[in-house]
Amino acid sequence: MAALYRPDLFSVAGRVACVTGASSGIGRAIATALAQAGAQVVGVARRSAALEEWRAQAGADTAAVVADLADEIGSAEVAERIERPFGSPDILVNAAGVNPRQPADRVTVEAWRATVDLNLAAPFFLARALVPAMREKGWGRIVNIASLQSARAFSGGLAYGASKGGVVQLTRAMAEAWSRDGITANALAPGFFPTELTAPVFGDPAVAARHAAQTCIGRNGEMADLVGPAVFLCSDAAGYVTGQILYVDGGYTAK
Repeated sequence: MAALYRPDLFSVAGRVACVTGASSGIGRAIATALAQAGAQVVGVARRSAALEEWRAQAGADTAAVVADLADEIGSAEVAERIERPFGSPDILVNAAGVNPRQPADRVTVEAWRATVDLNLAAPFFLARALVPAMREKGWGRIVNIASLQSARAFSGGLAYGASKGGVVQLTRAMAEAWSRDGITANALAPGFFPTELTAPVFGDPAVAARHAAQTCIGRNGEMADLVGPAVFLCSDAAGYVTGQILYVDGGYTAK
């Protein structure tokens, strides 16, 4: 009987990955983990200095592309710049995001469009630009970042929640469209992790404690909790996992 387990099953060594939002938070953590796991990683974000800080932290084979994906939706030029350092990516992690935190009655058209453009439209159009090369290889991994707000409503989160609800269906639609070509599409839905977007939560100890109490584990997330599931979804080990939303939330949605 052939061995069921291979030592390289969870490996991303030798793969090329593109991670958007790599300058901070969840994107930075995943980009660093993939680089340290042996992938060549192109980080994409708006802030050049923060990207260079990430590259210094990652300490591996990395490159930076400075781009505002919300302003450059569908840009062939951005896709070309992503492919330039190491070739076409095998892995795409769509982690760039924004949360304007406006009450429902005060959501502006500008904030709505900016949120939906970056959180929902940019991941699709960037993936579509990179899929042909993945299809040619017969192997690809797309990991989107969903949210607790893909399933739960929170105060001040109407635009963000709508965009992240869309990410769930976008992920399923990507899986339906491209999985037969060897390209899986899945999403991570983090609970409360300390990032720039969640600074208002962690800036108030009482609010942070309330969210920690809502989990089954009894604490909020740490970046180390997220990188393992992310690397798994990017590896051969997840080859028969597609169209799925993995909630990495300490059991928040279980209660």
